[in-house]
Amino acid sequence: MKKLITLVLLLPIFGFSNLDSSESKNYWKYHERIDEAEKLICDEQFEEALSIFREVFSSYDFVFLKDYKTAAQIAFYLGETKHAYDIIRNGIEAGWELKSIKKNEFLSEFTKEPEWKLIEEEYPDLRKKYFSRLDEITRGNVHEMFKDDQKMAFGTLFRIGEKAQNKYLTNKFAPHSENQYQKFLKIIDTQGYPGEQLIGNNYWMSTILSHHNSITTEYVKNDTLYSSIKPKLLKAIEKGEMSPYEFALIDDWYIAVSSNRKQTGYGFLNSPLKSTLLETDQLRQNVGLRSVEQRNKLVEIEKKTGMNFYLPDWISGEIKIE
Repeated sequence: MKKLITLVLLLPIFGFSNLDSSESKNYWKYHERIDEAEKLICDEQFEEALSIFREVFSSYDFVFLKDYKTAAQIAFYLGETKHAYDIIRNGIEAGWELKSIKKNEFLSEFTKEPEWKLIEEEYPDLRKKYFSRLDEITRGNVHEMFKDDQKMAFGTLFRIGEKAQNKYLTNKFAPHSENQYQKFLKIIDTQGYPGEQLIGNNYWMSTILSHHNSITTEYVKNDTLYSSIKPKLLKAIEKGEMSPYEFALIDDWYIAVSSNRKQTGYGFLNSPLKSTLLETDQLRQNVGLRSVEQRNKLVEIEKKTGMNFYLPDWISGEIKIE
């Protein structure tokens, strides 16, 4: 639980399509195509990768912000400046903030061009478009749930010793978390999963659910709430409501805590073992995540090109294989 609290404190917050209408509503296909683009990036086939991004962007009504961020940089890298600025505009409509763009060292030289001044002028209107698609009521409710959860979680830090912490988690945090679950069920059953697509934030709810899965080993082993909502979460990935990374973090906590860190997970909380790497990669593939090797290759390309692919930052750099 203390490790998860620390994790939360570190969290920041075109072309023609060949996908038919049924595929374009299925985000398993979306993540499959993005994975193909990333493999091309790993092989430094940037033009081919950008072509896939264009296809995906024109095929889906909702695009995850991280993919706009990656595609914009690739377009600049290839010298397709006009296209890159257009992608940045799309990214701003998807929630990319000016301060975040300016912090990207690779993009810094492009913020000095005349076209950038136009983007700064358009920013307020683009930002309004972003907020106009969000469910502000649900966003506010989930944010309050998140703040309440953080207050309860911090209570663990003031208990000295494992026995006192476990008593607090079992007697105080668990009932609170179960109440949070009931609120969550109402939201996902009526509005959908409250992630990036619905509320413009992809960690408030995943943090709440991760907290639940990290109470104590005894509690998590006997818990039935998570197993009951897991199919709903997988359905939310299929509908584009939930990022695979959100699910993987939640599920990784369940696997780690319920097995006392003995069972193979996704490689985020515990470094993957060479002997079980295939099992780790299968877990990742099942939910639309890149393999460990692909993640590490992308880190290499970042170092070589100066681009930033916005890989999950609860692990810095490459995932070490033990």
